[in-house]
Amino acid sequence: MMQLVLSLFPGIDLLGRGFEHEGFCVVRGPDLIFGGDVCRFDAPAGRFDGVIGGSPCPDFSRARRSEPSGDGLRMLGEFRRVVEQARPSWWLLENVPGCPDVRIDGYGFQRIDLDARDVGLSQRRLRHFQFGHVDGVQLVLPRAAGARRGGEATCLASESGRTARRDWATFCELQGLPGSFELPSFTLSARYRAVGNGVPVPMARFLACAVTELGRAGDVRLCLCGCARPVSGGALYAGVACRKRAQRKRDSAGVVDSSSVTVASL
Repeated sequence: MMQLVLSLFPGIDLLGRGFEHEGFCVVRGPDLIFGGDVCRFDAPAGRFDGVIGGSPCPDFSRARRSEPSGDGLRMLGEFRRVVEQARPSWWLLENVPGCPDVRIDGYGFQRIDLDARDVGLSQRRLRHFQFGHVDGVQLVLPRAAGARRGGEATCLASESGRTARRDWATFCELQGLPGSFELPSFTLSARYRAVGNGVPVPMARFLACAVTELGRAGDVRLCLCGCARPVSGGALYAGVACRKRAQRKRDSAGVVDSSSVTVASL
């Protein structure tokens, strides 16, 4: 049965495009890029199977050079508000690694790190996803070991201002779009910004596939580093890199027990 999904903060909606490729029906919410305002949007209850979205990330970015505007936290609040109105079976939020946890009453919680190289792309692009399900089930994301070696520089929204910027077709292909992709009504900088802000399409498809498989894998234990890879036997981590990643999280949080590692909640 086809699932109906509400996409918030869509922009040109590369995240929603990936879900559509995997058979989901996606309804796009209002976005500033088209003159809409999520703050004035109310979602009907019980209509959507899932809610997805990538809220504004500059306030949480490591590249930020100014004081946070507060807009990042406000938009996380809007995402939570819409999920609480819609009451879908599941929700998926995309942002940067520094984004706070978004925990919503009545849903389980999972935080996942995912790199574009994990899904077959050549660019180094780390994104974090938060996922919640009413039954507490979690996404399972098996990935090949060593996928993150090498890779091209991240596609950034600011790339159009660089003197050595990659050409438009290459930039689109690195984001999983065809080189012929066009945004005819956008300026050059707006085109790069719209595509650079998006979730790479293969990454979105990878997550959409995991959503369709929810609950089918039986009793699966996941790696403690947050990568959502399955582990077997007495293993706690999927590999050495996962163990090191978990250690870095413990060190940065100033704790010893891995079960205590969290990012500051809202």
